[in-house]
Amino acid sequence: MAGRNDTSHRAVPLEKLGRSFAATRRLSIDLVATLSDADATAQSMPDASPAKWHLAHTTWFFETFVLRDHLLGYRLFDERYPYLFNSYYDSEGPRHARPNRGVLTRPTLDEICVWRAHVDAEVQSALPAFSALALSLIELGIHHEQQHQELLLTDIKHLFAQNPIGPAVWAREPVIPSEVAQISGTSASASRAGAMRWIKGAEGVVPIGHDGDAFAFDCELPQFSVLLTPHALASRPVTNGEWREFIADGGYHTSSLWLSDGWAWVKAEDIDGPAYWRDEQYFTLSGWRDIDPAAPVTHISFFEADAFATWAGARLPTEFEWEAAAAAFDPRDGHQLDSARPVQPRMVASNAKLQQMFGSVWEWTGSAYRPYPGFRVAPGAVGEYNGKFMNGQFVLRGGSCATPRGHLRASYRNFFYPHQRWQFTGVRLAKDL
Repeated sequence: MAGRNDTSHRAVPLEKLGRSFAATRRLSIDLVATLSDADATAQSMPDASPAKWHLAHTTWFFETFVLRDHLLGYRLFDERYPYLFNSYYDSEGPRHARPNRGVLTRPTLDEICVWRAHVDAEVQSALPAFSALALSLIELGIHHEQQHQELLLTDIKHLFAQNPIGPAVWAREPVIPSEVAQISGTSASASRAGAMRWIKGAEGVVPIGHDGDAFAFDCELPQFSVLLTPHALASRPVTNGEWREFIADGGYHTSSLWLSDGWAWVKAEDIDGPAYWRDEQYFTLSGWRDIDPAAPVTHISFFEADAFATWAGARLPTEFEWEAAAAAFDPRDGHQLDSARPVQPRMVASNAKLQQMFGSVWEWTGSAYRPYPGFRVAPGAVGEYNGKFMNGQFVLRGGSCATPRGHLRASYRNFFYPHQRWQFTGVRLAKDL
């Protein structure tokens, strides 16, 4: 989640950057428009952060790495805020403990919004005078905030799911949003998941990683070549209906399907289904809804994805198999976040052999999150963003319904620990040929 290793050498179009900055900052505010100060302050678990903290941290990022470091004479809005809203940048000094972010009742949501407006105005005003390095850091900050927009939604969902009354962030939406129907060229009745098919994947030596002048995070670099052996990918992600079959067949009670750590996790946490499932319903940002059997299953851990693949006589794809297949698709297609409205994974029909490569659910791969050959940590504080997390986590690909449209690339690498599942995480199967 950091910028390119050669950030300072990129030419960033000024007008486009200003529009993108304004739109991104506005969307974050729109996403919390229905929340009370209490909603935005509470923290439901150590892995999640309050919505208010996400708004503040992304503002701290711009104020620290752009305004403080590149605008002569700039004075911090409040000298107490860096301690509160630094995330994990050791080079920026001590910080408030992550598990205790929910005790920060002050500053209030309104006060943070005032701070955001101040920082936004300062950035926009100084935009023409910023150096190429400062402009590239603004671009990095935009992509950083887009990541936090998705985290903000998943953290709110986890928080609201703890409430017995099942509150909704947004009102319910139609079964298939109009914009999804326009993208896919389908009607609601035609949007059901078709039969899963096996599609032969690329073979031989293929390029992996980002190439070109467009933005990418440093963990996508440098580009290199890998050898892919004969394999096939499932034509679409696994659905809720197929996951029900796994449950009915005793999937969560059959130790032979599970990795050792996964089985220990299932037993210790008493796991018997995806997160947010309750009988025939699951929890969404628009409250409790009936489980849609044709929708991609979501909120599953790497352990669950791997066990399902074993049960199905398949395996998880490698991240390189996935990327080679996704290179032929437009990363702006699919069910992704466009505005502040309900988000819930849906299968989007298409004429392509491989469907839903982007959007709806992040797809677990069997690949450990490790650096590519030749990877170098970026200089300065932003170098702490990715490199130090390349341990003990697995790669996910493809984005989700909560990923802002335009944020993704075929080379984009997301990563989480194998037990985590509060994100919109799903699975696409693979097999050897």
